[in-house]
Amino acid sequence: MPGKTPVKRIDTKKAKEKVKSFSEEVAPKLDPKARNMCLKCRGTKKLCGKDRCPVLQKYYSQIGSEKKKFDTNEIEGNSPPSVFIGRHNYPRVNIGPLVPPEKGDTSIYSRPERWFGKVGMNEIIEMRGNLARGKKKLRKNVDVNNINREDEEIRYLVLSKRPAETEVKFGKKLSESITLDGRSQPHGPSAPMKSFRRGSMTSDKQLEKVFYEDDLKAEKAVKRLYNKGMPVSRIQDLFAVGGTGLKDNRKFVPTRWSITAVDDILGKDMRRSVKTYERINEWRVYTSNYLDNQWVIVFTPETWRYELIEAFYPETTWNPSRDSIAIFGDHEEFDGRDGYASIGGCYYSARLAALEKLEQERRQAGVIVLREAKPGYILPVGVWLTRESIRNALKTRPRKFNSPEKVLKFVGQQTDISLDEWTSVSKLLKTRERQKTIESYL
Repeated sequence: MPGKTPVKRIDTKKAKEKVKSFSEEVAPKLDPKARNMCLKCRGTKKLCGKDRCPVLQKYYSQIGSEKKKFDTNEIEGNSPPSVFIGRHNYPRVNIGPLVPPEKGDTSIYSRPERWFGKVGMNEIIEMRGNLARGKKKLRKNVDVNNINREDEEIRYLVLSKRPAETEVKFGKKLSESITLDGRSQPHGPSAPMKSFRRGSMTSDKQLEKVFYEDDLKAEKAVKRLYNKGMPVSRIQDLFAVGGTGLKDNRKFVPTRWSITAVDDILGKDMRRSVKTYERINEWRVYTSNYLDNQWVIVFTPETWRYELIEAFYPETTWNPSRDSIAIFGDHEEFDGRDGYASIGGCYYSARLAALEKLEQERRQAGVIVLREAKPGYILPVGVWLTRESIRNALKTRPRKFNSPEKVLKFVGQQTDISLDEWTSVSKLLKTRERQKTIESYL
């Protein structure tokens, strides 16, 4: 049965030697039970009982700005284009555009597919912190069939083929701040909008067609756009503003929910076809590094199985502890899983990236993804990091092996955390029946 791996904390001398002091004020405020839950909670479930996540609050205090971009209640600029849908007080959520105080080509601000290996942590914070969020509370609920003209103008923004000219007037001056979220990308200051104006724009024909085709179910719309080469990030934007689905079912979807929904829809669709292909005939190991995250992806010669295990070093995002590594994971067997993965959106973004590779090759395999988030990963930037890191790893030439012993030895050499420690929390690495199955194909 599919299930979850409980959080396990491992004291390692190596980790302690590598860690740099970052959140000394956070850890003392959390009791041991709360510290163990940070990786599972990721600032959204309030498992520690606090109204505001103390981990995120500490990160906020570390972010400064050398130049004043805002200190204003009016912005004219080119939206990437991008719209943010909140989740608090659902279904009476806030909707609104993300707009920078600059004109020109700002498309890269909301296209994480273009970031891997080219944009560092400081640049991500600078870009995303430059996007001010206008907030307008829905009058009734998330049903897009009961909105006014201004709300509809906000929806249309995501159809723009290029960064769109926008003007936003806020109810108060914006401050220098940034909002962090474990699933969606960070963004800059936010405030209620007094008015929103969108200039002339040219719509993307593929997005526009789906937007107005209101007799097409959402899943089919998502798959159609993906198969036509539309970036996942743009599909997620359209999904969030209720731009897909049957007319009477269309609703605004909180941005963080829409990200995982699209990853899950595409992943499930690919999984169905991947499970019909021939298995690969060797062990493969792919690796990548980005933003001080190391990824090791293992493809095994067996039927579809999948596991993601994440290890966060002390004083990194979602692990305020000063002296222990937090490891957490989830997995699924051949038939998938019934419930939502407790590890969160990263589970679905990693699965999609792996399935894309298998679908491309028209082959089937088991997949194990190991992630080490090291001391340099000090801020949550969203689950796009998982998807794009694994996508890029799978574009490289893998190391191939003809025995499980050799591949496991290699994995142990690639990571700072020992193989025994990974195995102690893994469901797939330590299953005896699985080892027998693998060996029978060698």
